[in-house]
Amino acid sequence: MRNDSVFAHIDDALLPVLEELRRREPIFHTPAFGTTRADFERATAPDYWEVGASGCRYSREFILRALDKNPPADAATVGWETSDHALRRLGPDVYLFTYTLRQHERLTRRATIWRNTAEGWHILYHQGTIVTAEENDTMP
Repeated sequence: MRNDSVFAHIDDALLPVLEELRRREPIFHTPAFGTTRADFERATAPDYWEVGASGCRYSREFILRALDKNPPADAATVGWETSDHALRRLGPDVYLFTYTLRQHERLTRRATIWRNTAEGWHILYHQGTIVTAEENDTMP
């Protein structure tokens, strides 16, 4: 049963933050996030790590090396679409941003933990999970 209002509810006070972060996602695949290794280093916390859609865990250094070898595609240029954007404040200046990413036939749910600092936005953690059927959502 799908119920996007449960999973994509956003406090009105967070709408400006949601819009700022929405422009930076999908991470590594949008010019607003950055296009160079220096951009990616600035945008990720030193202890950043992620869990890929495969379930494998990746360190910040592994991701940076992979991006050096294979520059990321621009999501908009290749036709990827995001939807179901949501945002939850986890603590002072720390937010959980979630959304659905459609990469043609591949559908994933994404979650990124962002921290707003004096130097700008930093990602602490990211995870992608493959969706096997769009009708799998259940209300909590």
